[in-house]
Amino acid sequence: MSMPLRPGDPAALGRYELVGRLGEGGMGAVYLGRDSDGGRLVAIKMVRPEFAHETEFRGRFRSEVNRAKQVPSFSTAEVLDADPDHEPPYLVVEYVDGPSLAMEIRERGPLSGAALQSVAVGIATALTAIHGAGVIHRDLKPGNVLFARGGIKVIDFGIARAFEATSQHTRTDQMVGTVSYMAPERFDPVDGRPVTAAADIFAWGAVMVFAATGRTPFAADSAAATAMRILTQEPNLTGVPEPLRGLVERTLAKEPGDRPTARELLDALLAGEAPRPAAITAPAAEATPVRPEETAADVTPVPVGRARRGRTTTLIAAAAAVLAAAGVGAAIRFLPNEGQEAAGPGPGSSASLAPRPSVTTKVLTAAEKLDGIRRGQRKTLIHVAEINKDLALDDNDYEIQAGDGTGARSEFTLIPMGTGFLIRSLQDPKAAEEENCLGVQLDPDASADVVRAECFLSVGTLFQIEQTGRKDDRGRPTFTISSEKYGFLQWNGEKFYVELLGDAPPASTFSFVDRGPLPSASPS
Repeated sequence: MSMPLRPGDPAALGRYELVGRLGEGGMGAVYLGRDSDGGRLVAIKMVRPEFAHETEFRGRFRSEVNRAKQVPSFSTAEVLDADPDHEPPYLVVEYVDGPSLAMEIRERGPLSGAALQSVAVGIATALTAIHGAGVIHRDLKPGNVLFARGGIKVIDFGIARAFEATSQHTRTDQMVGTVSYMAPERFDPVDGRPVTAAADIFAWGAVMVFAATGRTPFAADSAAATAMRILTQEPNLTGVPEPLRGLVERTLAKEPGDRPTARELLDALLAGEAPRPAAITAPAAEATPVRPEETAADVTPVPVGRARRGRTTTLIAAAAAVLAAAGVGAAIRFLPNEGQEAAGPGPGSSASLAPRPSVTTKVLTAAEKLDGIRRGQRKTLIHVAEINKDLALDDNDYEIQAGDGTGARSEFTLIPMGTGFLIRSLQDPKAAEEENCLGVQLDPDASADVVRAECFLSVGTLFQIEQTGRKDDRGRPTFTISSEKYGFLQWNGEKFYVELLGDAPPASTFSFVDRGPLPSASPS
């Protein structure tokens, strides 16, 4: 389902007329377009301006598009066209008019029986084709699996590498992906090894747990906690039926070499059995088998049974550095709640076995509540001191509104990201395909409006919050909210926008009104 074009959206890209919006992500907007040659509907991804000016990115983008065109289209959205030299660059793919797996599970509940098996086979078939062309998906998740006429279609494959490998906003200590579906080795910026096809196999296992149960296998109440579970705990496979459960368990192995290849996975699904563990016939340092689909230069073979000594400690430290270190913001899609509402302690953990002691609830001071808000642990209203209104985000509105502080439309949480924050809306997550944050939208008239954006770290979604030393009419400390690149968040009587002010003071300041703790994930 497409949405109307917004003010500032282009009317056309190349020979394609734009007729609607399909979505927006950290790397660009996705439009519904019509090809002037025959009128075919297509999906067009337009790259954000901050990436478009990089010469290295354009070359990498061109290379990755050419490679993605080699992927057979029987179970993927076919790559049709691209123009890396256009201002801005864009990519054209087959338009799939069908709901995503994420939407299906949210609206109708988990899959079972033949429906679950069909999705498992469909995604494995797509990965076999993708890997066979020397491409790695890098961001397989329920939102990228679509129900199309005739079967499953996997979208958004391969192109992430163009962003990950070249952008100044995604350095070598950063990554592109969705935390809940990322393999352990993705959190290892220290080693510097390239991502292999085995990371997609891990994501397949996590997607299948979500499809079968409505939650992810390492679900926790924050992105950092989810990453730690991926690195240190066994997956929660409760509710995944056999024989699929055995397959999923193998694909979620911590070591890449212990997972089956896409071809082995597909063969096992069609045979109705779990794949056998790879035989270790030589010391780990000597075993370097090459998988059939891993023949392209981009796909690096992984040793079977590689020794793990010191590996977990290194990965934990690396993940902590990427996810929480001051001044370093990983380009990770912070959507750990894609089915995580049923999350609980990992299997075998003491928290899942020991009785819960009675707890006396501590009454927090105003300072402690504010500290909890800044740590991303509590819900908040963001109050505009000068107009006695609060930021609000309605389900169907694109721009941020000045609201009256009622309901979830006015509730937000801060996600600490190094020296800045993502500002995430707490409106009903079932009302949207993706979680929403505040973001800067540049319009042709050079204004920079503050609007709904996907919770993906970028130069337009990272905000700094600094105390002014003054208080609002209720005695609460006030702050400025600013984008390092685009300026201070302000209200002009009609809309919120950001503006670079030089030495002039901002017209708007903000206070944070506590609305209680964020709900913890409930036991499954």
